[in-house]
Amino acid sequence: MKYNKLVRDKIPEIIESNNEKAITRVLSDEEYRLELEKKLYEEYEEVINSNGDERIEELADMLEVMIALANNEEKDFEDIEKVRVLKKEKRGGFSKRIYLEDVR
Repeated sequence: MKYNKLVRDKIPEIIESNNEKAITRVLSDEEYRLELEKKLYEEYEEVINSNGDERIEELADMLEVMIALANNEEKDFEDIEKVRVLKKEKRGGFSKRIYLEDVR
């Protein structure tokens, strides 16, 4: 079966433990960035189409891809978190459920 997609690091081992052969290659820097971006969109769609505990699992997958994207920019989760906190202090979060309809 053809997959042609970025997978988690241990997936080839899991496949091989099921007596199957995983055909893999290591991506170039540019391919890796593009595949991470595709994976982020894939995870976004899975988040949107899930709920309950499944949604939490999909959000965790999405966060894992976001961290990989940050690492690819020589940043890490702490860098993301610092920026998130600063933006929240400056502009607020989303807890008040404010829906902006118009500005006049």
